[in-house]
Amino acid sequence: MELKVKTLDGADAGTVTLSDEIFGLEPRADLIQRVVKWQLAKRRAGTHKVKTRSEIARTGKKMYKQKGTGSARHSSARAPIFRGGGRAHGPVVRSHEHDLPKKVRALGLKHALSAKAGEGAILVVADATAAAPKTKAVKEQLAKLGLANALIIAGAAVDTNFGLATRAIPNVDVLPVQGLNVYDILRRQTLVLTKDAVDAIEARFRVEA
Repeated sequence: MELKVKTLDGADAGTVTLSDEIFGLEPRADLIQRVVKWQLAKRRAGTHKVKTRSEIARTGKKMYKQKGTGSARHSSARAPIFRGGGRAHGPVVRSHEHDLPKKVRALGLKHALSAKAGEGAILVVADATAAAPKTKAVKEQLAKLGLANALIIAGAAVDTNFGLATRAIPNVDVLPVQGLNVYDILRRQTLVLTKDAVDAIEARFRVEA
């Protein structure tokens, strides 16, 4: 697959060939969904917690005598059936992580990239740098490229000025190539790759293969 390379100012800067083994697959929604679920599960803090009846600061004395009151039989006021009592079967602190084979994760990323390529939603730029950390200037450059909702993948490191300039632009994310992931690819309309990022992605999958 051959794509035109653009500069941030919208000028042509040659072409680049994308590997069909990475960008030309038939996307499988089930694989992509598995990887997204795995990512979101890892992000969950798992700190939700309720108090059980053993943790409630309330007397455990029997409320009233067993017989002769005409009321139902009750014991501790900490029981879950009472207002102010403990919670039955509530959430506890735990990890929501689950395992996903490395090969499935790699394949999910390939399919996410292929899905964007199939939609024509991949743009390759020569580089992602800025002379000064000026949001207005970078926003105008992105507007020339028609980018209002995009994930920009830089090279091994994000240019400091470019990262500062894009930080205040809504719906635009900038990540180093090591941070490329399925969830962020899907949550933005356009995937913008620098030439360095394309080379790094293809090198990464060559090593994994």
